[in-house]
Amino acid sequence: MKIILKEDVANLGYKDDVVEVKNGYGRNYLIPTGKAILATPSALKVLAENLKQRAHKIAKIKADAEASAATLQGVSLTIPAKVSETGTIYGSVGNIQIAEALEALGHKVDRKIISVKETVKQVGNYVATIRLHKEVDVEIPFEVVAENAPAKEEAPAKVEEAPAKEEEAPAAE
Repeated sequence: MKIILKEDVANLGYKDDVVEVKNGYGRNYLIPTGKAILATPSALKVLAENLKQRAHKIAKIKADAEASAATLQGVSLTIPAKVSETGTIYGSVGNIQIAEALEALGHKVDRKIISVKETVKQVGNYVATIRLHKEVDVEIPFEVVAENAPAKEEAPAKVEEAPAKEEEAPAAE
């Protein structure tokens, strides 16, 4: 069945694309949720007219996406995470943490357009892909570092002070 997408659908297509899907997927999910409409001859004519009228707006959106990509091009992130002694992260680092790190650097990026191909569960270097437009992608390298490593160095110093105070207290009694 041919349908016209009314919004971007992951792994299927972008808004205003005409795609071929299985009948069940189209009739039971895409059309009832408002993500698509049937590609009838009249709907295709309306789509062609809308695309013709919106051509300059689409070009401006793409130019804005390319400008954003240029500002993000040289950015690399360092994301601190709580780590166990074996180097495994408690939880994982995902698109939310990457979006927050970018926002801290002054780049406003929606977390929904950020994707990381592999699950980030270890300390190390990874790459995130930001899809700003259907033709504009930016790859951002990021490093996951241990957040609690300096705290371990401070903890033994405090432990050493505590026994010394305890030894003085029994002597005073």
